[in-house]
Amino acid sequence: MPADGKRPRGGGARRRWAERLARVESRNVTRLKGLPPFWTHASGSEVRDESGNSYLDLSGAFGVAFAGHRHPRVVKRIREQAGRLVHGMGDVHPPAVKVEFLEALAARLPWPSSRTILGLSGSDAVEAALKTACLATGRPGVVAFEGSYHGLTLGALAATHRRHFRRPFTRRLADHVRFAPFPDSLAGARRALDRVSDLLAGGAPVPFGAVIAEPVQGRGGVRIPPRGFLAELGRRARGGGALLIADEIFTGMGRTGALFASGHDGAVPDIICLGKALGGGMPLSACCGPAAVMDAWPPSTGEAVHTSTFLGHPLGCAAGLGFIEALDDDDLVGRARRLGTRALAFLRAALHGCDNVVDVRGRGLMLGVELRKDGRPGPAVEVAGRLLERGLIVLPAGEAGEVVELTPPATLASEELEKGLAVLAAAVRSAR
Repeated sequence: MPADGKRPRGGGARRRWAERLARVESRNVTRLKGLPPFWTHASGSEVRDESGNSYLDLSGAFGVAFAGHRHPRVVKRIREQAGRLVHGMGDVHPPAVKVEFLEALAARLPWPSSRTILGLSGSDAVEAALKTACLATGRPGVVAFEGSYHGLTLGALAATHRRHFRRPFTRRLADHVRFAPFPDSLAGARRALDRVSDLLAGGAPVPFGAVIAEPVQGRGGVRIPPRGFLAELGRRARGGGALLIADEIFTGMGRTGALFASGHDGAVPDIICLGKALGGGMPLSACCGPAAVMDAWPPSTGEAVHTSTFLGHPLGCAAGLGFIEALDDDDLVGRARRLGTRALAFLRAALHGCDNVVDVRGRGLMLGVELRKDGRPGPAVEVAGRLLERGLIVLPAGEAGEVVELTPPATLASEELEKGLAVLAAAVRSAR
């Protein structure tokens, strides 16, 4: 069983893998200090590394493994598809499986008639959404939020707030994005909404056609706005001539205990971006919207103005179909809601009165434990490192690495989750 408290074995093998990687990959990509485990196998909520060590994955591999690693329905779909067609010509000679996947996705979207642009990453979906808003409104400006993370391609990066990502490329970023504060309270929500309204009315530096927001900020530290914020944000956006883009790449497809996190507010965005869980482990993302919005794109004349070589890739679409089957058959949305409620209650009880803890929060299986910084950089980074040594995978989040973020698979057993949370609580309590 993972998370057994034993120190991982096989440091020599891990060092050799790290040395091999360092010789061939850009040094900016993988942090090799401390020798990370090199994954070789994963199933459900369990991950194994190059030396046979076993870990309980409470990160869901960046939230991707919402249906668990290697879900049987996803694997079956991929294997069947690989035996027929591995690559197609997505926007010229479309793979049939692309049509099947788009139909299955459309049946779950919140509009009676919808259109979708597929991609391979969350950044792809955001880029398509920003372009869609520009075409639909004729206004290129974007309002985003402090603490936001929307991706690292240039258009998405311009709407990403964190300085760490922006600073090296500031001169390349278009000057058409303005940021409003992301609210953590009702008073903060009022200030944020007023700021958005002011920006939309002012129209500087250019008229704003998009307001983009994460229903829950993931990389920003599991920041959850007050109930009703997203619905009112949509009303303000549309009243100011803009469209509301819900970046649900992290939260969408069940993670928060609703199919779309915007649904907690009763909000129906103008555009929804999906990714991570959508492909069941394969690279797959989607920019979705009602036909009235998405038909701002001109019909293809044989040379699409927004496409890519691997758009609608057969294996990704097949995996997406397998994920949707798992979503329904395993009641993953309901499991996320029930397990998330239990996990939040467990952590709040276990960490009550702990001096190291500022807040314990969450929605569904998206939870965060905010740690007291006390002048220390990245306290959650330290805790995540300790937990890795005890067989538990979590990720640090927040601008200063102050939040321990949990986004586990919805398929893990209750006993598995409680055991992992107990290890986590003990590590937080013992942190300096």
